Parts: sequence; structure tokens; C-alpha cells
Amino acid sequence: MSHLAIAPILLPGFTAIVLIFLARSSLKITRGVSLISAVALLNIVISLLQQSATGSIEVYSLGNWDVPFGIILVVDTLSSFMLLVNAVLVIGAILFTFHWNDERADNLQALIHFLVMGVNGAFLTGDIFNLFVFFEVMLIASYALMLHGGGKERAKAGLHYVLINLVGSSLFILGVGMLYGVVGSLNMADLTQKIAQVPAEDMPLVTASALILLLVFGIKAAILPLYFWLPKAYGSASAPVAALFAIMTKVGIYSIVRVHGMIFWQGETMATLQQWIWPLAIATMVLGAIGVIGARRLRMQLAYTVVVSVGTMLGAFAIHSAESMQALFYYLAHSTWITGALFLLADVIAKQRGGMHDSIVRGPQLKQYRSIGVFFFLGAIALIGMPPLSGFFGKVLLLNAASGVPGQAAYWAAILVVSLITLIALGRAGSTFFWRVNEPKGSAVAVPKSAWLGIGFLFLMTFLMVIFAEQSLVFFAHLGEQVANPAAYIDAVFSFEAVNHEN
Repeated sequence: MSHLAIAPILLPGFTAIVLIFLARSSLKITRGVSLISAVALLNIVISLLQQSATGSIEVYSLGNWDVPFGIILVVDTLSSFMLLVNAVLVIGAILFTFHWNDERADNLQALIHFLVMGVNGAFLTGDIFNLFVFFEVMLIASYALMLHGGGKERAKAGLHYVLINLVGSSLFILGVGMLYGVVGSLNMADLTQKIAQVPAEDMPLVTASALILLLVFGIKAAILPLYFWLPKAYGSASAPVAALFAIMTKVGIYSIVRVHGMIFWQGETMATLQQWIWPLAIATMVLGAIGVIGARRLRMQLAYTVVVSVGTMLGAFAIHSAESMQALFYYLAHSTWITGALFLLADVIAKQRGGMHDSIVRGPQLKQYRSIGVFFFLGAIALIGMPPLSGFFGKVLLLNAASGVPGQAAYWAAILVVSLITLIALGRAGSTFFWRVNEPKGSAVAVPKSAWLGIGFLFLMTFLMVIFAEQSLVFFAHLGEQVANPAAYIDAVFSFEAVNHEN
């Protein structure tokens, strides 16, 4: 039992506490500590990923209790991969904050690491109750981050965000309580086996619990009709916070895959879930695309593309094959990093347009329109899914995974039509920002180097997914196989033996 498994939770938690005590130190010190911790976390996560890629599954028992009684963390290919996605995004966001001058009073860096601790805990936990605990850690940090910088719009969007997540937390407890009352366990591996043995008269309660938890995770993932909080929240948050929030919906998708895909994807419950998930996936994509084409601000447009990506991934989950899981998580990494980069780029565009901000209307020519335009163009074609960038590979994998399934025609049509709508919308935004311009204003600020570093780092990661496409696809194929067939996960958990320290 290696203690490295708990490091992705302890390191950001310890860093956040240190940063609170350093709040009155110079910005160079707090930012340096924050970045060093984020880089260290990335190195730890890479080590865990290399270990899990060999097929090894690490089980870490807090308190050294036997399964299924204790709290466990499980490091498999899926959890370590999600840790990597988060670690990369955090470094990009932290780099972008280095040019800000208003951080000292708001403890932004500490809040970022508290958020990371909650997200990483959600990815690592092996029982549902602690998934709830880490959800709350993540949400409490996100409430403060949502309001960072102040302002009427942020306060209004933040209120809606807090209220809907408080409702979600209450439902989470209800769903977990019902499940425990029927099955008597909250360990995910144990639940998978015990639900198969539940008497027929108790199955309606299990199905009800599954639907309640789907509602909870659907709120976090922003699935129709639960996505209406997201555009305002993401569109109003400060740029690095909006970029960090790109992982928040993925926590919801991960939870659906881990909990519903492993525990509830059997018997009558599976049939009920399939009836709901397919139409929800298609409708989420379509309504998200309508939001993209109707948005009048770039940040709102990008927020609606997050909704589109959620529907796309939910459709891949509904297919529930090794191929669809491979496509889902390739697309998840691509969409998280490119969306985060575009939220940061939108802030750069807004600051160079003066009072026009990111409104998609004629405004002054950007001071650095060439370099910004190149990044916008690359980001747009990646987000849309055009070759040769990572979005194209992701959508080809998704289309291929849907071949032969009952909902193939609807899923293919939704992906292709939504991609066309996104192309039109981003093409309109790009032409407005870079071609339909007035005379430049001399007061426009130059883009700081730290902002370019944050944006460039996230773009680089998506480019690496293409450059090393062959290796990436092999890795994601292994990941997809492990997720679609969780027997290895269950065996690893039940093979764990508590260490006996008695002489």
C-alpha cells in the first residue's frame, strides 16, 4: 500500500493551508508556492498514471481497515487519468493569474488548491459517501471562487449557483441513504456485487436511488434540464476561475461513469437508465447548440459549448462499450483543456476591446490581433472538431463507437449538426473580433507574458494529443476496456488486505 496514492489530496490541501498563512506575503512568494505545488502534483500524477497504465490498481485504506468497512482510495487508470486532466488545467490557470494585481486580499491561490483537493478526492474515492464529502469540499471552494473579484453579475450568478448545488447536496444525501438502507454498504465495489443479489421487491428502491443520484450528478455535469445555471456562472466568473470550472462538469460525468456505469448498469436499473440517458444526451447537445448560436458574448458562447460537450459525452456513456469509453475520455481531455484555454483567451480579447469587452459586436481593432487571432482560430477549429487537431480525433472516435447501436442515427446527426452550428457561431464571433473592426485604440493593453504562458500551455497539451496520437489511442483503448469491464477494479478492491502491525 503506497502512500503516494493519497498525495494528490494531501498536497493541495497542505498547500492551501500554507498559502492562507502566507496571504500577507508578497505576491511573488504566494504565486511561486502555488505554482511549485501544482507542478509537483503533476509529477505525482504522472507517476500514478504510469503505474496504472501497466494494469496495476492501487487500493489505499485510510485507517488500515479491511474492505468494505473502511474508507478507501482506488488508483486505477480512470482515476489517475482524471487527476492528470485536472493537474494540467490547474497549471494553466495558475500561470494566467501571475499578471493580476488584486489577488492578495482574496486568497485566490489558496482557494484554487482547496478546489483541487476536492476534485482529486472525488476522482480517487472508492465509496459513495466520501464522494459526497469531496463534492462538498469542491463546492465550498467553488462558491468562493465564483464570487472572486466581486460585481453584481457575479453575485447574482453565484447565488443561483450556490442554491442549485445546495439542493443537489440534499438530494445526494437522500439517494445515498436510500441505497444504504437497501444494500447496507457504500463501498462501490461491494455495492456492485450486492445490488445483483437484491430481492425483486427492493429493486424499485435501488432504481429510485440510481435516478436520484443521476439527478445529482446531472446538476454538476449540467445535463438538460439542469444546465441553466451554467452559462451565467461560467460567463460571469473571472477568467482563471472559468477555466478551472471546465473540470467541474467533468466531475459530474466521471461520477456517472463510475457510479452508474459500474454499480447500477445491471438488470432492471440499467434498462431504466438507458431510457433516460439517450434522450437527455441528444437534447442537451441540441439545446446547448441553440445557446451557442444565440449567445451575444464570447464567454457565454464558450459556456454553452461546455453544455454541448456534456451531452456528447453522455451519449458515449449511453453506448457503454469499450470503444465508446475510449472515445469519451479522449474527448473529455480535449474539451477540458481547449475550453479552459479559450476562456483565458476570451479574457485577453475582452481587455483589448475596452468597453466592448467580449460582446460579439463591432469594436476597436485588437492591439495584438495577429497572435490573438492565430490562437482563436486554432482553438475554434479544435473545439468544433475539424482536422487536424484533437477535436477531430475525438469526434471520429465518438462516431465510430456509435456504429451499429440503436441510437446511431440520432447521435450522428446531433454531433454533425451541432458541429456545424458551432462552426457558424464561432466563425461569426471571429469575423467580428478580427475583421469587422474600427480604428485601433492606443489605450489597449498588451497581453502579459504570463497570460500567454497559461494559454499556450493548455494549447500545447491538445497538440500533444495529436502529435502522439498513436500512443494516446493505445492508452485510451486500455482505459476504455477497464471502464467498460470493471471486474479488475472489483477484484483489486476485494484482494486488498489490511497490514497487520502486530509482532
